[in-house]
Parts: sequence; structure tokens; C-alpha cells
Amino acid sequence: MEQSLATQFELPDDVIALIPMRNVVLFPHVLMPITVGRVKSIATIEHALQSDSPIGIVLQRDASADHPGLNELCLIGTIARIVRHITSTDGTQHVVCQGIERFQIKELVEGYPFLAARINRIEEIPQPSTQVEALAIQLRERATEILSLLPGIPAELGHALQTTRAPAQLADITASLLDTEVNEKQVLLETIDIEERLQKVLRILSHRIEVLRLSKEISERTKEQMEDRERKFLLREQLKAIQKELGEDGDHDQEIAQLNEAISKAGMPEEIETQVRKELQRLQRMPSASSEYSMLHTYLEWMTELPWRLPEDTPIDLNVAREVLAADHFGLERVKQRIIEFLAVQKLKPQGRAPILCFVGPPGVGKTSLGQSIARALQRTFVRVSLGGIHDEAEMRGHRRTYVGAMPGNIVQGLRKASARNCVMMLDEIDKMTVSAHGDPAAALLEILDPEQNSTFRDNYLGVPFDLSRVIFIATANVIDQVSPPVRDRMEIIDLPGYTREEKLQIALRYLVQRQREANGLREDQCALTVEALDSLIANYTREAGVRQLERELGRVMRHTALRVAEEAQLQVRVDAADLDTILGPAKYEYETASRTSLPGVATGLAWTPVGGDILFIEATRVSGSGRLILTGQLGDVMKESAQAALTLVKARAHELNIPASMFEGIDVHLHVPAGAIPKDGPSAGVAMFIALASLFTDRPVHHEVAMTGEISLRGLVLPVGGIKEKVLAAQRAGLRTVLLPVRNQKDLRDVPETAKSAMQFIYLETAEDAIQAALGQTGQHTASEFKLV
Repeated sequence: MEQSLATQFELPDDVIALIPMRNVVLFPHVLMPITVGRVKSIATIEHALQSDSPIGIVLQRDASADHPGLNELCLIGTIARIVRHITSTDGTQHVVCQGIERFQIKELVEGYPFLAARINRIEEIPQPSTQVEALAIQLRERATEILSLLPGIPAELGHALQTTRAPAQLADITASLLDTEVNEKQVLLETIDIEERLQKVLRILSHRIEVLRLSKEISERTKEQMEDRERKFLLREQLKAIQKELGEDGDHDQEIAQLNEAISKAGMPEEIETQVRKELQRLQRMPSASSEYSMLHTYLEWMTELPWRLPEDTPIDLNVAREVLAADHFGLERVKQRIIEFLAVQKLKPQGRAPILCFVGPPGVGKTSLGQSIARALQRTFVRVSLGGIHDEAEMRGHRRTYVGAMPGNIVQGLRKASARNCVMMLDEIDKMTVSAHGDPAAALLEILDPEQNSTFRDNYLGVPFDLSRVIFIATANVIDQVSPPVRDRMEIIDLPGYTREEKLQIALRYLVQRQREANGLREDQCALTVEALDSLIANYTREAGVRQLERELGRVMRHTALRVAEEAQLQVRVDAADLDTILGPAKYEYETASRTSLPGVATGLAWTPVGGDILFIEATRVSGSGRLILTGQLGDVMKESAQAALTLVKARAHELNIPASMFEGIDVHLHVPAGAIPKDGPSAGVAMFIALASLFTDRPVHHEVAMTGEISLRGLVLPVGGIKEKVLAAQRAGLRTVLLPVRNQKDLRDVPETAKSAMQFIYLETAEDAIQAALGQTGQHTASEFKLV
């Protein structure tokens, strides 16, 4: 019915049927397909087809209006002619329209089944000018450029742009190609002035070209990245397949899951766990083939394996601690008492800051084993960190992760090995660290050994603070003077003296014999070592402060016994003192003081060494010469000055010593200290040098069982020296019975074991005269009041 009505109307020349469009702007000279579905719009198309009349295409201001009025329509539109028409099965009309010219709506006309309006046609008025021509040329170039950036543009469109000469027509065709907003296109349609229209189109076109160019660059770059990512993905999948075939399945997700679980169980502080999980996220995003992957994976493994959680402390039983110390060590009563006091404080105040103990003594006296005994008494893990030979600060604090092969420092490595934050950590050989171009490792110990600072110790590799306050640090050293004063100030020094002959015998009977017997596969009934053999072994084959050489010699005896048991199948081998010559060879040490001091001019001195005390012979002789003093034996400057002072004092006391003055004329005095390959220094041989020179010039030999130590002054005073304990034990090991000491060193005898003090005689010296009477006179005739015998 509506179709027949639409064909019955004839419109005046100034009235045209309209099709309001929601999202389409048609320009003159442009072909464009449109689709209509509203009843009035379909009627407009049917009327145009039947009457072969043009239609008006106009943009609808309000796209939501189904029946737009004049206020909902744009007033400028395009007159178009229908070129092709298709009707779909659902009644929708598809037409291809070609724009002809612009028009302006004056008013809507009622009474038609379609939307009709009275219009004014807008004619294009050519504007021949150089500005318009220049804009047209620029627009044509820009339009050609944008066609190269747009995909799927037919070649005919580019040809049409090149052949179009009319500036107005070129502007309309180009405007229709723009991918811009509908409202912006409507503005171009309403721009009647050709020059102004060209400028607007050119401005919009230039902006769109820049956008398209950037979009194309981004697209190409993204495509390259995608291709590279796809290539790497394929390579990783191939690598996984190869690893799976080789049994080396590197499942990335499984490793991440394992690390995540380990972090949850590690018990880290909250801020540290947050940082570690950030690193885990980095690892998760990182390809497993990356060089940084293995480094970060190793770092996370270290963080998860450190003992962050503090275990429960085991109650300390002091009686058990005493039993442990007694079972592990013989003697060392003062040291054991200090350890028990240390454990008592730990029991009463577990959260307190423990002092840093430092065991100082010669090698082989049991410093390391004492630390193990403390760990056993506390029922804690023991870990030993060797500092001998360390010359790089990074060995203590670790290397930064940026370096290839970076590792944490020795302290963190020891904690990982102990798997306990309250372990007993022994810093062994703390005096053997050296300064180098890589820094001072002892400086790193300042924070580690300070109970006020080590709760926030920061290892360079970990990069986070770690609490060391619950670690019990124990240091060992042979010579405490070689430790820097700031480090020494942070530790409590505990001296371990050398063992006496009787103590070595007991240590051998209780520990060493059984240990070497088991080490060489012997039973107790297969090897019997007599006490006399042990005593002879200690006296004639070892001369040391500790017991390491003694244990080595015992090992030689046990190996000889094992050979006899294995070859001869003897049930038991008994080793006596007389058998040692056959097994070990002739005795290495003899009591040679009697033979060496039997002549005038020889005195026995006492020396301190890093491995304990030792005896020192001072030999003096005179030859014809010009009055020179000749010193040999690798003597240091201090020792040379002591020799000069001793000779001067002898000359000054020549009258009291009954030495004629002529005896010093026309002679050279030669003072020699044997063992010339060993450097010697220090003032403590002053008394021995004075006695050797006095013996030489008075022609009286020094008693062979007398040893002496002390510094001599030009006024004849005997001054105190150090190392009394080590020197007295050395005298006892050498078989000496009398020791001359400065009177001001009497207090130092408290450190000497009672067995040594009871077996020896001590004479205290105040002046050089006391030394002459004790060493060169009949010492047995002097009274105790004169020499304070003890």
C-alpha cells in the first residue's frame, strides 16, 4: 500500500525526498553504499527509483531519534543519485549513491509517506587563484601518501585522485577518505568556501598521516618483536624437548614453585621476605636461558637455605659441661673454670650478649678442641671458619651479586653449613689474616665481633641484614700481638699455656694412645705401650708446647706395631723405652746444657717464641783486637743494644768482679747466639749476656742447671720481661732445675702449673750482683732470705 502511495507523488523542483543518516556523511562526486531500514527511508528509495529522481542525504544530529524533525537534522546535506539498488530478504534496502551537489534545508514538507524538505541548491563557484592551486597540489600529494599507508585501497581511487583537477572536487573526494569523526566530516561538508575547505582537509589529512605513519612503525616494530619472541619460544620448546630426552628436564614452573615453597618455610623477617619475593617475580619473568637467571636462582637458594628462624635453646647443665670438659681435656683448670663461668652466665641470661672468647696459645695445646667442647656442652652445632691466609675483605663480607662467581662471605657460609642461628662458630687463626690491596679483612671483623652491632650484620652478597647476636663466636690465635688493637679490644683473651712433661704423659695415656691405636687398626690387647716408653718419647723425641708432634711420633710407633702384627701374626707387641731407638731412630733432643755450659763464657737464657718457650745459649769469647764488640747469630737491634749494655756494665763492675782493667785492652769480644738461621730479638736476654761476659772475664763457668731471663740496665738493675710462663715450661722441658727471674715477675708465676713450680727452684733478681752470686757463685750456699727461694 505504502509502495503504491510513494509512486503516486510528484515533487516540485525545490522539494526533495530525504534519507536521514545516523553515521554517514556523503560528499559530492563520491560513490558510497548506504543501508536503510526505516519505513520512511525505504519509501524515499522506492519513490526515487520509480520517478528517477534524486534524493537528499542528510546527517541526523540525534542518532537515537527514529522520526527526526527539523531540529534533529543537519541543515546542509548532499543531493545524490541512486546508482544501484539491492533488497535483502529481511526487507533492508542497500543502495549505492553518488553525490552530486550540496543543498540546504529551508523547511520540512508534510503530506508525503517519506521525509521531504524544501531546499536551496548550493552551487560550487570556482575560485581561480594561486593559493587554491597550491593547496590543491599539496592536498593531492598528501592524499597519495595516505593511500600508501592505508591497507586495501583500490588502485582506481588513487588514479581518480591524480586525474581530478577541480580543487573543490578533490577536496570532497579526499574528505570522504578521511578516517575521522562524523561531526568533523559534517563540518567539512558545511564549509562552502573552497580555499577554506582545502585548508581544513589538508590540516586533518596531515594529522592523520602522522598518526598512520607512527602506527605503521609501531606495528612493524611489534611484528619484529613478536617474530623474535616466537622464535625464542620455539627455541625454548626445542631446548626443553632436548633436555627432556637427555634426562635434564629444566621445568621452569617447577623451579619457581619449589623456591616459592622454600621462601614460605624459611621463616624470614617480613621486610626481607617481601624483597625476596620481588626477586622471585623477576626470576619468574626471566627466560631460563638468560645468563642472569642462574645468578638470581643461586641467590634465592642461598636466601632460603640460611637459618633465619631461631631454634629453641637447650637448657644448660653445668655438671654435664664440667664432665664434657674433663673428658675432652686434661689440665687447663683456669681455662675450664672460665668456660664454666661463661656457660653459667648463658644459663642465667640466655638473651644476653655473650662475650667473644679468644683462646691464645702455641699450636697443639687444644684451642680448637675447646671450642668443640663448648658446643657439646651447650648442645649446639659447631662450625669452624678458617681465617688463616685471608687477605681480601670480601672473604668476610662477601662479593656483590654484580660480579661473576659472586659468593657470600665466610661467616654466612658457616651459618649455612651449621643450619642454626645460635651455633658455636670458631674463627680459627685470627692472627693469620693479612692486609692487601683488596682491603683489610680484620676491619670486617669489627662489626662481626661487636655484640652491639652484629645484630644487623650486612653481607654484600645477601644485601639484607642478618642477625648474628645469638651466634657464640670463639676465636683462636697463636700470637695475640699480631691481631689489630680494635679487634683485640672486642675479645676476652684467654691464655692457654704449654703442657708440662707430666701433663703430656697424662694426655698421651688418656687420649692419644687410644686414638692412634684405633687409627692404625689395632686393638688394646695387640699393642701395649709402657709408661716409661711414653715418658722417654716425650723427653727425647719431642720438645714442643703442645702435643701434635707427640701424636705423630705415637703414630709412627703404632704403624710399626701394626706391621709386626700383620706380618708375624703376633698376639701382642710390647713397646718399652729401649725399643724406641729401633722404631724411631736415635733421640732427637738431649740434655746438653751441662756440656755446653761447662766452659766459662756460656750462659743459658730463656726465650719466648710463637710456638711456646725455648732455651737460648749465649756464648762469649775474646780474641786479640782493637776493643770491638762482635755480634753474630741473626740478632735484632734491641738484642744488639742489650749486648752492648751488658759489656759496658761488666766493664763498669770490673773492680767488684776482680777483673783487671788490662784484660779489656787489645782484645775483641765476640758474642754469639747459636741457631744463627733463626732471627732473634728482644731485651730479655740482657741478664744472660751479662752473666756470659762476666763468666768469660772471671773465668768461672755458669752452673749447668741454671737458666735466666730478664732485661739489664746500665745501673745494674734487672728489669721485668714477658712470657714467663712459656719460658719456665721450656726450662722444665730442657731438664733445668733453677730459673733466675726478675723480682717484679714473681706475680707471673701464678700462671705456671703447680707441677712445674714444685719441680723447680726460682731465684728472684733485683740487681746484677744478685745474678752474679746466683749464676757464678755456689747457689746452694745462699739462704732463702737472700734469694727468696720458692
